[in-house]
Amino acid sequence: MRRKSLPVLFAALLFSASSFAKVSLEIDGLDKELKANVDAYLSSIPESDYSTQLRFQSRLQKSITEALNALGYYHPEVEFEVKKSGEVLAISVAAGEVTRLKLVDIVITGEAENDPDFIRVINQSGLKQGEPLNHGQYDSLKSSLRNLALQKGYFNGTYITSRLEVAPELNQAFVRMHYDSGIRYKFGATSITGSQIDENRVASLQPYKEGDPYLVSKVGEHNQNLSNTDWFSSVFVEPDLSRLDGGRELPMKVSVSPQSRNQFETGIGYSTDVGVRGTFKWKKPWINSRGHSFDSSFSISEPEQYITAGYKIPLDDVLHEYYRIQYGLKKEDNQDTKSLESNLALERHWVADSGWHRTMYIRYLIENYEQGLLDDIGQFLLPGFTFSRTRTRANGSLITWGDKQTITIEYGSDAVVSETNLVRVLAGTSWIRSVGSNHRAVARLGGGANFAEDFDKLSPSLRFFAGGDNNLRGYEYESISPLDESGALAGAKYMLTGSVEYQYRLTGNWWGAVFIDGGDAFDYTPLWKTGTGFGVRWVSPVGPIRLDFAWGLDSDPGERFRVHFALGPEL
Repeated sequence: MRRKSLPVLFAALLFSASSFAKVSLEIDGLDKELKANVDAYLSSIPESDYSTQLRFQSRLQKSITEALNALGYYHPEVEFEVKKSGEVLAISVAAGEVTRLKLVDIVITGEAENDPDFIRVINQSGLKQGEPLNHGQYDSLKSSLRNLALQKGYFNGTYITSRLEVAPELNQAFVRMHYDSGIRYKFGATSITGSQIDENRVASLQPYKEGDPYLVSKVGEHNQNLSNTDWFSSVFVEPDLSRLDGGRELPMKVSVSPQSRNQFETGIGYSTDVGVRGTFKWKKPWINSRGHSFDSSFSISEPEQYITAGYKIPLDDVLHEYYRIQYGLKKEDNQDTKSLESNLALERHWVADSGWHRTMYIRYLIENYEQGLLDDIGQFLLPGFTFSRTRTRANGSLITWGDKQTITIEYGSDAVVSETNLVRVLAGTSWIRSVGSNHRAVARLGGGANFAEDFDKLSPSLRFFAGGDNNLRGYEYESISPLDESGALAGAKYMLTGSVEYQYRLTGNWWGAVFIDGGDAFDYTPLWKTGTGFGVRWVSPVGPIRLDFAWGLDSDPGERFRVHFALGPEL
């Protein structure tokens, strides 16, 4: 007996060992859509469960049949074959004849009967007589009608009938879906709780009127408008569904909590333009019940120190129109420029739905300076306007598409405070485009012009200097301009610079870059300067960090190579 049991035991061990060997599946006989659905069903089975045993084959057959049934194939034939000494389980599938829709009976009653959005959803469902049965299309339409009803205020909507019947022996299916939407509710009166801001101010942010048909997108817009004011730490807008039986108009509830009255922010950074820079910001998101706000910032680095303070006064259209009073004091000691600059400005802002931001302003500039051979105090009264727009699409912290345009025009007259008659024009545009997930291009073009009756009377802050991290890489910060008789930088009447950069994803959020910059700051005829190089980009949670190795091709020998490091937005 013992001798006979050994072969049996040996065979059992071999079978057991083969059942634990790594097995792969090969599926043949299905087109793309059927194969994709079968793969989706089989993905729920761990690869560690794969084997050639009959029990596993039965499990596979059940999953494959369910996957094909979902797409209307109720007569599949599945065959298995073990290949390569048990390493491969080959599965041959014949889907058979498809079941088609014999009857499609979809009816909308109630006030949504002629609603074009409901008609569109039904027409795009794919459920049409004679078409192959797809269970997913049926389930999708059923949930889409219900969701659309909630989005448009048909809160009493209900299915009278919703059935999908299949006769596999006839290869026929029957869809019956009758939906009664009931009435469509309208926006009712809005109650506001928890607000420290005047109720009329808060109510002006409501994007709908009492009596307008309900739309959930308008509720979301209302929520976003309130959040964008920065007056509140939390915002919640919702319909009062407990009042569904109280009439067609549904009351709206707005619950908010006040933002902290004081916010502080400190930071430290570094760039090769200015070296180590420390910053401190103090902000009061709201000062009074009218929603006025205050912000200030202080920045210190070796060549530059400045402080700014601004007071914002929102108008009736809180988010899109406001006044701003701003003061800035800046001290600079860089290259051949020493200056103490004071700016006081009164601004009127308009923000259009298209994204364009218009600003009209008047600013008073007084500047005590030394610029090369010049040592003077200049003052200017400069009315002007700015048009700007920034558009972006992002994947996390990475901008995948974007552009920015800005133009500013200022005017000064020696008849009213200014040292000389002056027209200043500044303009710039930047573009970011991506191809696939691994290629990006960044392009910039910017410049400015001073049309002054007596250029020598212009303060340094009104003149142009080129060179640096965000301008002409490969050259020292603000080191490019015409020279005066002493050989010192004098500042330019005109400036024009441009840049083209290609980036390639190295891994994750790390990118490599190659670039070429060009331009000049000049008085009459430009002597174009060119910089080129390569760099590394890290898309960090706080913004892009850039490290560039650049060569100024027109610099003096020994000064051509520079390393540039900067943190900040690309647009």
